[in-house]
Amino acid sequence: MRQLLRRLAVAALLAPAAAGAMTMIASPAEAAPAKASEQALQTEVNRLVNIERSRGGCSVLKVNAALTKAARGHSAWMAQTGKFSHVGKGGSSFTTRSKAAGYTKASGENIAWGYRTAATVVDGWMKSPGHRRNILNCKSKAVGVGVVQAANGTPYYTQNFGF
Repeated sequence: MRQLLRRLAVAALLAPAAAGAMTMIASPAEAAPAKASEQALQTEVNRLVNIERSRGGCSVLKVNAALTKAARGHSAWMAQTGKFSHVGKGGSSFTTRSKAAGYTKASGENIAWGYRTAATVVDGWMKSPGHRRNILNCKSKAVGVGVVQAANGTPYYTQNFGF
């Protein structure tokens, strides 16, 4: 359980509260196009999350290019710096990163690192109350997932949700 909690973090603030608390807007880190293995993980995370949402009575999330760009940028920053945090480059939050990428209605963010499969990361998120709440927020309609592998092969995940 300690390892699970160490690997997972959740944005506890709702988007309006977070947007009001942030004063700095930073561009998302530039991420190279997804490698085939990263793209496969991103696609599978989206598929598995939509299965969980359907089971929970929510509509499926539509993949959004701007949210994906923000998510990949944040994952790239975490992979490059070795920092695991919702606070990113230049003090950015998930709302400021999403806005910088072109999406103005961000609703939440899940992050994780070290999980080798999409099934294990989604399972970890579903076992964590805050992450589960983000996934099963039926008001969210869009998603972007970014998976970037660090130089040592460790995957970093960011999942951004939008209204």
